[in-house]
Amino acid sequence: MAYCGYVVAIDKLRKHTNADRLQIATVFGNDVVVGLDVQVGQLMVYFPTDGQLGEEYCKVNDLVRRKDENGNPAGGYLDPDKRNIKAIRLRGEKSDGMLAPLTSLAEFTKISDLKVGDQITTLNGVEICKKYIPRRNHSSGSYTGSVGKRAKANFAPTFYEHVDTAQLAYNLNAFKAGDIVELTLKMHGTSGRTGYLPLTKYKQSWLDKLLKKPGKQYREYGYVTGTRRVVLDEKHDGGFYEDNNFRRVVAAMFEGKLRKGEVAYYEIVGYVNPTTPIMPSVKNSKIKNPEFTKQYGEMTVFHYGCTPTPLKLMHVPEDWDGSMNGVVVTQDAPQFDVYVYRMTMVNEDGDVVEMSPDQMRIRCEQMGIKYVPVFERFIIPENPGEVLTDKTGDTDYGVCTPGEFVLRKVEKYFDGPDPIGKTHIREGVVARIVNRPEIAVYKHKNFSFKVLEGIIKDEADAPDMEEAQDAEG
Repeated sequence: MAYCGYVVAIDKLRKHTNADRLQIATVFGNDVVVGLDVQVGQLMVYFPTDGQLGEEYCKVNDLVRRKDENGNPAGGYLDPDKRNIKAIRLRGEKSDGMLAPLTSLAEFTKISDLKVGDQITTLNGVEICKKYIPRRNHSSGSYTGSVGKRAKANFAPTFYEHVDTAQLAYNLNAFKAGDIVELTLKMHGTSGRTGYLPLTKYKQSWLDKLLKKPGKQYREYGYVTGTRRVVLDEKHDGGFYEDNNFRRVVAAMFEGKLRKGEVAYYEIVGYVNPTTPIMPSVKNSKIKNPEFTKQYGEMTVFHYGCTPTPLKLMHVPEDWDGSMNGVVVTQDAPQFDVYVYRMTMVNEDGDVVEMSPDQMRIRCEQMGIKYVPVFERFIIPENPGEVLTDKTGDTDYGVCTPGEFVLRKVEKYFDGPDPIGKTHIREGVVARIVNRPEIAVYKHKNFSFKVLEGIIKDEADAPDMEEAQDAEG
């Protein structure tokens, strides 16, 4: 979950459509509202959305809201406690992140030594920025103060965490001509993993028990499950949702189906119980975009076709006469659902072999478990700019890197209604380089989702489950 600021050179500016004293800079493909003092070629620091600026950095640059001696608003515009960077609309224009002059770092380092591409988190021991994670409100009943009951240390030494997914826009140079790239839906749920792996166990003799010794160590294959970072014990009690029983149900879906050494990584979506969605909901009016509310309704609930309580779905013929003849009862509409996005094979020495997406999907179909939807698979051409120019007739594509070619492809799919939930916005797209021996995945979120995510975090009584674990880690 790496977050950092980036030293960038402004190469594109345009006028704000509804404010004479503002303009729009484009950084990593993101529009950011800036003042008229910003010029093309200027070196600046870009802080992406979902970050938190350091307290000392904000103090030196007068970035947080404060009042003068007369009680009038003065200083900056950031919340003094949160100091978080959000995606917002400013007078009708998108602003995704924050740009600050390079001189804002002068108190912390010699800015003449900084160059385009430098990544910044701390300078000379002073925190400049980090990932924003809402602070816990221990008075809230929605969070128990625990992220789940952890299993004993070294219980499953080959049960590896899923790697953090990097941002596509900041890693375009990872793509090369000839790479095979697959685009899949990014889903907004809580991550899970289940494996059938050699587990460390102990056999105690009566003397071991008497002397309180662990006993003789041995290994035995068994099922192990957990969140993205935490290995849960067999009871799965406690946790962010007050009850992790839904994870036990999910883990049971894989039992008796995984082969030795297989680990499945997946997203759990829907509802924990009739009153608790897995991911927080938000009122769409808070996004202040009437068109968005018109399209998606008054409330965004990330349900993915699930229901708060399991329901029987029935198919009723058009000529139904009121009797039960011809009425077909189908499977339950699930309270929560599982979508696999990655599978690996791990041997007893801990060596990992990454399954290809095709292998993963074959195994999921054999196990009767869903996998994330696929949008497109393609090979990056030798001359991507020529391909785009031929298709669009736009000469701006004449010079195009492989990474920019992938980004253009992603932008076809990263916005709009979720293809599963249909009534809520999709989170975005994941681009995976299929032909690499090790996993290479990159995410790209859409702007409207980022705005909703910022609102949810502002209203949160606590971090969500995964961020809570990251904070504790």
